[in-house]
Amino acid sequence: MKYLYYPGCSLTGTAREYDTSTRAFMAAAGARLHNIPDWTCCGASAAEAVSALLSLVLPARILALAETRSEFTDILVPCSACYLNLKKVENKIRKDPDCLETINTILAGNGLRLEGKCRVRQLLDVVSSDIGAEKLSALRKKELKGISVAPYYGCQCLRPFPVFDDPEMPSSMTPLIEAAGANVFSWNMASRCCGASHMSTQPEAGMLLVTAILEQARGADAIVTVCPMCQMNLEAYQGKISRRRGRNLRISILYLPQLLGLSLGLSIKAVGLDRNLAITSRFRKKLGGLV
Repeated sequence: MKYLYYPGCSLTGTAREYDTSTRAFMAAAGARLHNIPDWTCCGASAAEAVSALLSLVLPARILALAETRSEFTDILVPCSACYLNLKKVENKIRKDPDCLETINTILAGNGLRLEGKCRVRQLLDVVSSDIGAEKLSALRKKELKGISVAPYYGCQCLRPFPVFDDPEMPSSMTPLIEAAGANVFSWNMASRCCGASHMSTQPEAGMLLVTAILEQARGADAIVTVCPMCQMNLEAYQGKISRRRGRNLRISILYLPQLLGLSLGLSIKAVGLDRNLAITSRFRKKLGGLV
């Protein structure tokens, strides 16, 4: 298994632990990741507010750079926002040849041309579809027995492109968590929005959404996600929300490759768990001698 790898901006800054754990876990699972040369920002959520065309050209440049590596067909993208931006362009150019022509006119200034040869794939898609629970079970070195994990998908890895899972009732994380030897926490917030950037622009609205998620997760030992924005929102405001609600709503928030990496025998440092903002003493105690 080999993939072109697009980390995006968050994974080189505020979500470095996601990058660290993705690289370490994928290597342990037998996959090879190769960086896209000279990659740049995909536009995140800001580009479209400036220019609709810019929001297409920035991801298109990344896809065109990927196509210069003709030996690869798949691009692995851990960040859900980056995945959404790249996937949007992948789909649009296949349906709108005029848009593709406009994009290529702009890309020609950099000596690039986009043809739509590469497939954009979210990390969860690759782990669940290509690696799979059966292989993870066979590779498991540490059983995370007794740890209850709530799978949290968020919005952007499944909407509006339901490529590998049901966006309303997602289940792709369930067998992966079970393959790690952990228990899957049953709840109804797995695909609810965390507020995304509203936590900055409309903080009260964002806080209500995060509060609902943390409330529903009571009883779990950890929430596992595949999105840096979700991770940040669920991690960073636990103290404030707990004080407002008058009860402790703190819970460990992990990235999926961190959890799976631990089950494959990787150390806390190897999966970047020492960089997480929200790892509770309860979770550390349950890990105990497992890692």
